[in-house]
Amino acid sequence: MADKPFIFIGGADDYLVDRAGRERFGQVAAEIEDEFGREVIDGYANNVDEVEKAVAQFNQAVGTLPMFGGRKAVWFKSVSFLADSVTGRAEGTLKQVERLKELLSGVDPAAVSVLITASPVDRRRSFPKWCEKSADFQWVAGGGAKDNPRALQELVESECRAFGVRITSDALAMLTAKVNNHTRLMMEEVRKMAAYLGEEGRVIEESMVAELVPEFGEGDFFEAAEAFFSRDLAWTLDALRRHFFAGHDARGLITTLQNRNRLLIQLRTLLDAGEIRSGYRGLDKAAFEQAARAHQEAFGDSEAKNSFNVFSQNLWYLGKLAGGAQGLSLRRLIDFQTEFIRAFEQIVARPNEQEEVLREVAIRCLGRE
Repeated sequence: MADKPFIFIGGADDYLVDRAGRERFGQVAAEIEDEFGREVIDGYANNVDEVEKAVAQFNQAVGTLPMFGGRKAVWFKSVSFLADSVTGRAEGTLKQVERLKELLSGVDPAAVSVLITASPVDRRRSFPKWCEKSADFQWVAGGGAKDNPRALQELVESECRAFGVRITSDALAMLTAKVNNHTRLMMEEVRKMAAYLGEEGRVIEESMVAELVPEFGEGDFFEAAEAFFSRDLAWTLDALRRHFFAGHDARGLITTLQNRNRLLIQLRTLLDAGEIRSGYRGLDKAAFEQAARAHQEAFGDSEAKNSFNVFSQNLWYLGKLAGGAQGLSLRRLIDFQTEFIRAFEQIVARPNEQEEVLREVAIRCLGRE
């Protein structure tokens, strides 16, 4: 840092960037004896006016001496206007970014320590490239299980160690699925479960994640879907009662059931054709990747995660689905899909009997188990 005028920390995940920035600012601020010499400026901006205000506040912060003299530390945190967004591309924002560059070029590190944390960042722009050359630059990689599963696993395991607990691989995979790859939510849920464990049984198991962690994201009603595809009628009926008691609508649940069943239909087809293999450790990765290449033309180049493309899904998750659906034939899965379509039609005709409609579906589908 001695020969660099400021510190820049960027990345795709705002939680990880903020975490790294908080740790770095703690180190910088520890050298500042006067608490009034430590200043934090919020750089989050929804429009050009807010960008101008944020840059003006930063300018004032770096240009103002501490009340009792001495060095100063300024953290320009949560800068959001360096992204490839409407605000980030606006002409007024680009002018403010140039102004910020001028301010940073004139910073005297002997008088003020400056830290900037930004997420997301469009690294194709000239400003981030300039920061890489001119600043004490740190890029925080990853942030999602799909983007960097190993980094996320290490982050969760590190958090568990900090609380004196351990998490099993199945529990970690289920947690990732339930919070929809959201890093911040994952960390909060780990802390919650560590507190719940107390001093005994310091292991986070899959059953605990299923019981304590709610579903986040687009209507993925985890328990009812798990119960249904476990083919446990009693559990399914209980899960449906809790679902509707909580005030949820039937449409989101039916969509979740359809999405999971759609994946199972694709998995069953690939398994029956011998294109992929399933063992006690889940799906064979090499065979799965080979099948993905073979069918790439049918699915296109989109990497978006959706139930119409089995190859866009997490491999562990698919392995769990395949293992739990052993004994389900392709014909029966198609029958399930037909029942879900029928359920949509029924809730339109009987809007005040949504729970009854889904209970009837469960009994017809699972009553012979």
